[in-house]
Amino acid sequence: MTIWVWDPEKDSKNREKHKLPLETGRFVLDGDPLALSVPDPHPDGDRWRTIGKIRGITTLFVVHTEPVEDEEDGEEYGRIISVRKATAHERKAYENGL
Repeated sequence: MTIWVWDPEKDSKNREKHKLPLETGRFVLDGDPLALSVPDPHPDGDRWRTIGKIRGITTLFVVHTEPVEDEEDGEEYGRIISVRKATAHERKAYENGL
């Protein structure tokens, strides 16, 4: 199972801006088998955009890195960058499986 990490400063900013802790993204990334992920090329490295639901109720949009295995401990780590509620357009895409 992937271990999700995040920057505490970004977490604070995300809480202010989107009213959600970055930790919430774990529930989409690990808990929604129907989550949709697409690559999101970025100058600072490849990122992914994932849309999914928490407990089948709230649809969230999560930006994260692709998990990679740590050579020292063999664990798989990914970094959550941003979490917010999905827009109406994003919810529709999720519901249509796009």
